[in-house]
Amino acid sequence: MLSPLTLALVVGALLLDRWLGEPRRWHPLEAFGRLAERTEARFHADSRWRGVWLLAWLVLPWTLAGVAMAALPVGWIAECLILYLAIGWRSLADHGRGIAGALRAQDLPAARAGVAFLVSRDTETLDEEGVAKATLESVLENGNDALFGALFWFLVAGAPGVIAYRLVNTLDAMWGYRTARYQRFGWAAARLDDLLNWVPARLTALAYALAGDTRAAGGCWRRQARHWKSPNAGPVMAAGAGALGLRLGGEAVYHGQREARPELGQGRAPLGGDIDRALALIGRALWVWVGAIAALVVLTGIP
Repeated sequence: MLSPLTLALVVGALLLDRWLGEPRRWHPLEAFGRLAERTEARFHADSRWRGVWLLAWLVLPWTLAGVAMAALPVGWIAECLILYLAIGWRSLADHGRGIAGALRAQDLPAARAGVAFLVSRDTETLDEEGVAKATLESVLENGNDALFGALFWFLVAGAPGVIAYRLVNTLDAMWGYRTARYQRFGWAAARLDDLLNWVPARLTALAYALAGDTRAAGGCWRRQARHWKSPNAGPVMAAGAGALGLRLGGEAVYHGQREARPELGQGRAPLGGDIDRALALIGRALWVWVGAIAALVVLTGIP
């Protein structure tokens, strides 16, 4: 059952993120990423079981620490701060607007450099449409990973839930590649991330649809999502692209190899100005989420 305190913690964390953004130094997720890098360098093996054990070793202690902090007399303060540190709404917006600004200034090298921080594909030869497309795909997908997925697991399991979700999400971003090094070692992180994101991704896709062109978003989600290689990114990006009336997906270059990807969405090709439209869509989708949370608080509080 959701309580008014839960809603207050969600709103408080969102306001902290909006006002302060991510900490410039000593961000816990960055520190965790460095710990994961050192752990992988020392203990990597071409083994699924090694990946399972290292994932548990890295994630479980911090999740249990979240349980302990939430149980403190002022645990609500710790929970609000943990959720604030777990979401990346302003950071995502700042990155997106920086790329959009570079495209408006016709500074394509700066735009390529900016998008390289967001995506794993090769960016050196992207034109304006390619930069805009890569940015939009990343912004829409990370709307789930860095915002709505974190909110979902906070609502379900409080601070421990959001800690576990974001740490697994981080390990998937580092180890979840289908390459010779990570095919087996990163299997557990990739599969667990898929499991944890199954429900949030579909709620995110629904929010995108409600916040944009609902009919187009629903149709693209229904027709296209199942053809995307990721079971969760497919619904999110198809619904987001349809809601914006844009065509995403298509061919891209990863690690020097061209990859044929299905198209997502419908309408015209994206331009730099569409990055701001995508960020506005995420903002409206967030209002959908907050409104739904408030409604659930009211409904579950009725005797």
